[in-house]
Amino acid sequence: MFAGKEVRVLLKGQAKESYLELKRRDDKESIMLVNSIQRIINILKENPQFGDPIAKGLIPIKFKQGEIQNLYRAELSNYWRLLYTLEGTKVEIFAFILSIVDHKEYDKLFGYKKH
Repeated sequence: MFAGKEVRVLLKGQAKESYLELKRRDDKESIMLVNSIQRIINILKENPQFGDPIAKGLIPIKFKQGEIQNLYRAELSNYWRLLYTLEGTKVEIFAFILSIVDHKEYDKLFGYKKH
């Protein structure tokens, strides 16, 4: 519960695919990432505003085209990132996890260049 509302955390699109792929693997990094994702999901159920908010002007086009109004970033193990958005009704808050990416893909998504 957050602010008197139930919080649901749902994985969508790329995030769902990445999560399922990580769960299928049994290497140490994948296991650590799955545990890290589960930890963040549990935190989001208690505090959906846990992550770092991304300024509206920095939200990647890919998400803006999907009409995403807000975007948050949470750090995972091994420099991976989890990106999510919040939507709500009078009784519920939905945290939609949109992307689970490594640092290289995160930089690419936001247009950061290596120096």
